[in-house]
Amino acid sequence: QVQLVESGGGLVQAGGSLRLSCAASGNIFSIDDMGWYRRAPGNPREMVATITTGGSTNYAGSVKGRFTISRDNAKNTMYLQMNSLKPGDTAVYYCNARIVPRATWSSYNYWGQGTQVTVSS
Repeated sequence: QVQLVESGGGLVQAGGSLRLSCAASGNIFSIDDMGWYRRAPGNPREMVATITTGGSTNYAGSVKGRFTISRDNAKNTMYLQMNSLKPGDTAVYYCNARIVPRATWSSYNYWGQGTQVTVSS
């Protein structure tokens, strides 16, 4: 069984920083692309940043230059460093990963349970 667990969310003032972590665990053979998504109240879920196994990254325009996505393949962990946070960044942040579980030889899309980020003005 494969599981994604996020951590690091919380309440921060505008201009502050937070670092989110996403740890993948379980019967994992390999992890392909990973990414962070967020959903603000009343809005659809949107992509924040993605990262390939090789480290290529892609960012939403609204976070480019402020957020940095990274991953540690040896630890099956992904991070999102969020700087210069704005009230508009308030949302539940979700971790996503394409994972090949052992003995399946197929990749599946997994989601974490989400972590709340609240930025006060």
